[in-house]
Amino acid sequence: MKTKPFARLLALGTAGLLTAALLTSCAPPSAPALQKADVGRAAVSSSAYPGELAAHRASSLKLGTTLIADGGEERNGNVVSSPGSLLIALSMLRAGASGATAAEMDTVLGLPAAARDESMNALLASLEKYDGDPGSVDEDNPPRKPVMHVANGLFIHKDTPTGQAYLDTLARHYGTGVYPVDFRNAAVTESAIDAWVDKNTGGRIKKAPVKFDPEDTFSLLNAAYFAAAWNMPFDPENTRDRPFTKAGGEMINVPTMEGTVNVAYAKDTGWQAVDLPYAEGFAMRLVLPDAGTPGRTALPSATLDAGTLAEVAAALEHASPSPVEVKLPKWDHKSKFDLKKMLIRMGLKETFSTDTGFNAIQAGMFLTAAAQAANITVAEKGTVAAAVTQINARDSAAVMPPRSISFDRPFHYQIVHLETGLPLFMGQVADPR
Repeated sequence: MKTKPFARLLALGTAGLLTAALLTSCAPPSAPALQKADVGRAAVSSSAYPGELAAHRASSLKLGTTLIADGGEERNGNVVSSPGSLLIALSMLRAGASGATAAEMDTVLGLPAAARDESMNALLASLEKYDGDPGSVDEDNPPRKPVMHVANGLFIHKDTPTGQAYLDTLARHYGTGVYPVDFRNAAVTESAIDAWVDKNTGGRIKKAPVKFDPEDTFSLLNAAYFAAAWNMPFDPENTRDRPFTKAGGEMINVPTMEGTVNVAYAKDTGWQAVDLPYAEGFAMRLVLPDAGTPGRTALPSATLDAGTLAEVAAALEHASPSPVEVKLPKWDHKSKFDLKKMLIRMGLKETFSTDTGFNAIQAGMFLTAAAQAANITVAEKGTVAAAVTQINARDSAAVMPPRSISFDRPFHYQIVHLETGLPLFMGQVADPR
């Protein structure tokens, strides 16, 4: 039985409430029980928080460009990440921060000064209409109605008191399922966390990205799964090998889709871009930097910073659809990130060194690890992508002539939720192979 992320029973209370009524009807015997919540989810509307949602968008762009610049473990130029997943996870962590730690997170991440949790609740609620079971998706035939599944989970050591106010906030604004477990029983708890990851990514990610440590007492996770058909699928008969120039000038031949589609198109100094729509609610934002001098094509991360991407977004959001001939490679990529190192470089030094800043969560708690795993498959029919973020701790109008845009050199992409403008997934293609 699938539990919707905002309708599932949620956890609330300190360790003294760990004996509250538990969900048992559909969980296998070895699965940890989901702790029942006494507090319902708050009903909010995104229209009430325009400024806060703009801050979340800016934060997601900043996180996304930082993830791409980091490059992940593969170090081959190809990157797929989920700044949306990371933003949600960090926002849940921020809900339990105080003092200098809270101030640092707000400043470095650019989080809203007020209504931070309420506006994140509104953002999550706006995605809920697309919720579905990742395990039911035929990934060879992505659905016309997009599946955008977001799940938040918190695994806490059953013998470690966890702040009631913190769990209250997670229940009210994030729909976070809380699982009291025995971290010392590695065989059971590691498997349970991996099973949660596997279920909420439709099997695209099998294991939690952080290496399990039985000394931990806190593991906070966000999973994001996306599957959707293009509004106008590419005809497979038009897919053929076409040249793609890698950064550095090497030319390779890769399977490339081709079609004329009605899309928002924008162009400015240094870039051109399109929003390639899915059947409903989302678009793939594709940004092609201008070609460099022969033999010196740069990766998108060298020229597309968060400010430029915000300009791209504004231009596309004000552009009217027009016919554009699009040539787009197929790709199937994956990445993994050590977020602790990346976020410290970004400026969260206090956040990853304090043992008092998260006392509202667990007394003396300090962060031990943070990681993300993500993958994406793009083909003629549509797109499927998944990501898991884990943080562990202890104690336009006129008809124009057809334009043409050929993604025949390294390019940047995002999967954007059109209602909020939030980039949920972000990456770059250096080599489509």
